[in-house]
Amino acid sequence: MKHQKKNKSETAIDTFDHHWYYEQSVQSPDHDIPFFESVYKKKNGRLPRVLREDFCGTALLSASWVKKHPENRAIGVDLDESVLDWGRNQNQGPLGDDAERLTLLCSDVREVHEPRADVIAALNFSYFTFKERRDLLEYFRTAREALEDDGIFVLDIFGGWESQMEAKEKTRNDGFTFTWEQKRFDPVTNHARFFIHFKLHEGGTIKKAFTYDWRMWSIPEVRDVLTEAGFENIRVYWEGVDHATGEGDGDFRPIDTAKNCPGWNALIISS
Repeated sequence: MKHQKKNKSETAIDTFDHHWYYEQSVQSPDHDIPFFESVYKKKNGRLPRVLREDFCGTALLSASWVKKHPENRAIGVDLDESVLDWGRNQNQGPLGDDAERLTLLCSDVREVHEPRADVIAALNFSYFTFKERRDLLEYFRTAREALEDDGIFVLDIFGGWESQMEAKEKTRNDGFTFTWEQKRFDPVTNHARFFIHFKLHEGGTIKKAFTYDWRMWSIPEVRDVLTEAGFENIRVYWEGVDHATGEGDGDFRPIDTAKNCPGWNALIISS
């Protein structure tokens, strides 16, 4: 997807589109989809065809899934109709005739029980919005009911002691700098507050383009709730480290134990 070009009289701030900048900074469907396919195929001997993307936002992942194969179908679920409308225009519309294989639903993810999917994914830590265990359990139970019998449920999660500190992490991109800020962490409740800011290299800063008020769930907590929800096979995939940079390398491998570190990312795959 190309960013809208500016008129000569317009500045980068004038044409700022926070959804576009979010997609460029946070999402990576070209990495996510092959990982889903690999895990699913290893389990079932064939590729998945139906994806449900929970908390889908602009549905970039869902649209990318549909483009990947002519038999692929996707369902995107989100509570924000305005964000879904943006996705319909920018991601679903360009699919042309294939757009009919993408369904976008404005709904609470806990209320969508069908159609059943081969893969259900809740990425970008979106399920952290559920602060109470009962709400998380209700969501996981709904996801389990909506999965095909041989399907997989994909969650991402992060942690490490730096995730409990007030800090800013900056990433330079083409034309802008993305800043992830952790503003507050409460060790009694594990409630935390985060912001996303953008600094445009042509000039101008957009502060608090996105705000997140989350509960920082731990891996053992999530696994316990998944088990109670009826999932029987739960594996943790840990991201490796690029030793040249000290950052995550994007390669997730199954593990049973891990050494604690300042910051880590992982995926939890359940079936």
